[in-house]
Amino acid sequence: MFGDRYARRRDALSPAFQRVAAFIDAHRPIVMTSSAIELAGRIGTSDATVVRAVQALGFDGLRDLRSELAASFGPRNAPVDNLQRTLAEASDGIEAALDGVLEASASGLEALRTPAVRHSMLEAVRILHAAERIVVFGLGPTAHIAAYFTARLRRKGRRYALLDKTGAGLADQLLDLGPADAILMMAYGKPYPESELVAAEARRRQIPIVLVTDPDETVIARQAQVTLAVPRGQSERMALHGATVSCLEMLLLGLAASDPRPAIAALAELERLRHATRYRRRDKQNEQEQGEEP
Repeated sequence: MFGDRYARRRDALSPAFQRVAAFIDAHRPIVMTSSAIELAGRIGTSDATVVRAVQALGFDGLRDLRSELAASFGPRNAPVDNLQRTLAEASDGIEAALDGVLEASASGLEALRTPAVRHSMLEAVRILHAAERIVVFGLGPTAHIAAYFTARLRRKGRRYALLDKTGAGLADQLLDLGPADAILMMAYGKPYPESELVAAEARRRQIPIVLVTDPDETVIARQAQVTLAVPRGQSERMALHGATVSCLEMLLLGLAASDPRPAIAALAELERLRHATRYRRRDKQNEQEQGEEP
């Protein structure tokens, strides 16, 4: 829409407006994330001229223009495109951006309350609890969430393994998969080749998969025993992982409630080891202080 309007109205614009329109046309990503004052500084004009030029092109204002530029990116789903679209919608400033995160997070938490997800959550806990070991898969930013989840599993007294490598590194991690395992897989968007490989190996070894993914059905979802549809904010916007972490916390507490004994024993042992490290540190400090006495 911007390109069409610019082409039709270019010759009718004043020289000052033409300069603003030409800058917008050449620097669309910058325009999507800049205020009128910031654009005026870049172009060498006033913020009022920027706003009037945008209106002369047929837009209500800078926010209307930003929304159109965001939409013009179409179905591209690269992180930079998603961030630009998100910032364009939060053009009123930092508070608007913060409110957008809260609204998207609240929507994700509401999804976890739906009867369908609640039913899937109970089934997921049943599968993971029955496994001798929980194998957690995550790549990219999700790998950090997977590592966090395995650390929490350790404190709940559960055996676990982490699949977070690519290429040959993943092949090494897959070596000891066994039929007594269950896989918790986090795989959003278009599946990585590694996701497809893990799903294929799970099928070959008859290992159940609990999949945390987008609400839209994916190829991997058709291979999972249970799918937890957890949104990561709005489609084609910056990914937010708050609902995913909440989902994992629900699974953790569900596992602990299924059999509290391993969790209680693990935390008691952790406390014993913490006391031991404190005493050893204090004894070491006392030895050093005595050694320094004349």
